[in-house]
Amino acid sequence: MNYEELLASRRDGKLNKTRLPIGDYYRQQIDGKYRSVVDIAPELNTNIKFSEALKAECETNAKLVDQHFLHFRPQMEGHDIVRLEMEQGQYAPLQQVLNDSPAIVAEPHFIEEFTRQLLKAAAYLHEQGMFGVCFSPQTIFLRKGDNAVLITHVGSHYLSMSDPSQLYHDGLEQFVAPEVMNHGSIDNRCDIYSIGKLLQKIFDQSDIPLELRRVVKRAVENSPEDRYNTPTDMLDSITRKRNIYRSVLTGVIAVAIAGLFIALYFDMMPESTPVEFVKPVPRQATDDLIDDGFTPEELGVVSDGDSLVAAEQVSQQEYQAKAEAIFRKRYTEAADKILSKIYNKERMNVSEKNFMSQSQTTIDELMKAQQELGAEAAIDPARSQLIATEIIERLTEQKKKALGGSNSNGIQK
Repeated sequence: MNYEELLASRRDGKLNKTRLPIGDYYRQQIDGKYRSVVDIAPELNTNIKFSEALKAECETNAKLVDQHFLHFRPQMEGHDIVRLEMEQGQYAPLQQVLNDSPAIVAEPHFIEEFTRQLLKAAAYLHEQGMFGVCFSPQTIFLRKGDNAVLITHVGSHYLSMSDPSQLYHDGLEQFVAPEVMNHGSIDNRCDIYSIGKLLQKIFDQSDIPLELRRVVKRAVENSPEDRYNTPTDMLDSITRKRNIYRSVLTGVIAVAIAGLFIALYFDMMPESTPVEFVKPVPRQATDDLIDDGFTPEELGVVSDGDSLVAAEQVSQQEYQAKAEAIFRKRYTEAADKILSKIYNKERMNVSEKNFMSQSQTTIDELMKAQQELGAEAAIDPARSQLIATEIIERLTEQKKKALGGSNSNGIQK
């Protein structure tokens, strides 16, 4: 017996007491062990239609094979079912879990898994031609350990009752679709409404996550035509919005990191000193001997001198182009290796302090590589700096796109 059970035994012997549509759920000591039971509400047992519906649910419950449904067996007094003995296990009503541990809502993947399991269970019910009708913190249970969703109540068995408020009252009615309470038609969409209301209730004390906000808003529309048609449609919509949200968030983080890195790089680059050029003194005019009748041959001047000068200029330009091409290739390889040290999935979750430290080291390495490779290629430092900047921007853009499909959460504060 644990501490909670000990306290319960000192009170009325009932632990985790919760109001269900058909009666009171609690854990009670039976034959020396605590077992989960549901006492059927006496006022309901006087209703012939309810008694017939309860017997039908007991028969159907035994045939449910989905892991998200709790099984039970009836206990009779005469011709009436007065109690349901629930299957053994460690589980508790969602209402109690939220009261005892409200922070569970903020746990990683809790809501994602809870919603997925609940919609899968509802889809299974619909395949059997049944509807849950009331998904509430009282009718939904969580298994201890893995928080698996467990369902106790299938409301479509009781549609023959003339007044739904006999089942759904004391707050339960807020989780039931308007058309059900108004004796209208019942289909998949009444469960969509109930699940949407349950998700709203879970986030009573905090904001609904962005990827769920619009989905829940559509689910709880008063008109069935404005809701999702099936649980699968609702689950698909949640998945799409969640993927879009994560992609956008990852893209924003990647762009922010790229912008920070480029800003740091340019901030660390040495400032170039303006060069003042001295205008040459005009050359004194000399007599043009050719105009006086002398030929180039008589002056001893090679006739194709202009061609040689032009050839030297072309040769110099070709050399410069080849040198820059070699520098581009070698610096691209070096910069790619250096950038990869911080621009990867493993490094995206580091703290801001560590990220800044790594970025500073990376910038120093990039500048050192630029100076060394530029000197080896005999390229002017200003020109090598310009080429290096172009290469860094291009590589950063490529790595930003590559990170667009990752699940990184960005730099931590």
